[in-house]
Amino acid sequence: MRKVRADALVVAALAASIALPIALPIAPPITPFTSPLALAAGPGARQAGRDGVSGAELVAVRADPLTITVPGSANLGSGGQGGTISASMGTVTVTDQRNGIPPWTATVSATNFTTGSGTPAQTITTANVAYWSGPVTASSGAGTRFPGQPTATDRVPLTSPVVAFSGRKQVPPMSTSWQPTLVITIPSGAAAGVYTGTVTHSVA
Repeated sequence: MRKVRADALVVAALAASIALPIALPIAPPITPFTSPLALAAGPGARQAGRDGVSGAELVAVRADPLTITVPGSANLGSGGQGGTISASMGTVTVTDQRNGIPPWTATVSATNFTTGSGTPAQTITTANVAYWSGPVTASSGAGTRFPGQPTATDRVPLTSPVVAFSGRKQVPPMSTSWQPTLVITIPSGAAAGVYTGTVTHSVA
């Protein structure tokens, strides 16, 4: 079974005193078209956008009736050394239009958050980045849906991929949405700066 993935660039600001956070745009997540092959902007487009250069790297993607969409970017706000930042990433949606009643599982992973040149003092590792899915926020179609982390007390660090949500449809189509929260624990020795990282949701 092919895995479908979508990335979101996540931004958090850290300063000795509260600083205004900055959001960086990236290309929209890949979504399938009705044709057998579709063209979508790839990672090159995200880098070009950050560098202020026009253009896109085109990647052929096979259309798939099981899809996942995420916000293009999320701004988590700002905080101080030794504190925490907790904020919603926005809405994640899985849509299942496959035949039959196959199950699906959405997983989530993350990179370290870095600023500057990414020295140890300029890095917040994934051990300090926790995730919880929360409950279903919107749905359509009959089926079962199971949040990976229903409440804040269930949050888990993203040191390795974790299950964000799972489900099984009864009659197509079925869609399931949730609004996950990231909780970032800021090391007491972290350098001030704007930290960025990538959170990836996949479904299969």
